[in-house]
Amino acid sequence: MGLQKKIHLLFMAFLTITLVDAQEKPASPPAVATGKINGANISINYSSPSVKGRVIWGELVPFNKVWRAGANEATTIETDKELSIEGQKLPAGKYSFFVIPNEKECVIIFNKEAKQWGAYKYNESQDQLRVTVKQKMADTSTERLVYTINKNSIVLTWEKWNIPISVK
Repeated sequence: MGLQKKIHLLFMAFLTITLVDAQEKPASPPAVATGKINGANISINYSSPSVKGRVIWGELVPFNKVWRAGANEATTIETDKELSIEGQKLPAGKYSFFVIPNEKECVIIFNKEAKQWGAYKYNESQDQLRVTVKQKMADTSTERLVYTINKNSIVLTWEKWNIPISVK
């Protein structure tokens, strides 16, 4: 085999490896949770990070600071009808969704500025609604952050926490 052919084959192998490598899944892939509660269509768009052996609550996600409730862009929640969140009204619309966790409870925030990168430019004056909920410890650890829309709640589950939010 000639030198030129060897160089060509080596180049083709390099391109193939580069393309395969570029197609690996992102560290925090995009995800969507959809469901209905009391006739309202609800959609949650988020990026789903992994635990990867890290301590999440209080370390990766610091206590008493606004967190984007996912990775990358801020998580968004959209509803086509008014909802009752923990007994308070949330008008139909699209909201960015933030959490301020601490050891005993979590502040849940629905912010009118739906398109945001992370929580870097979070503006409290744009909050539509804030409620406080108590997280629950799970028996097992959940590797990837996930949102679940149930009959009367939305639950954020990650690592050993479940953060349930009452919705009607």
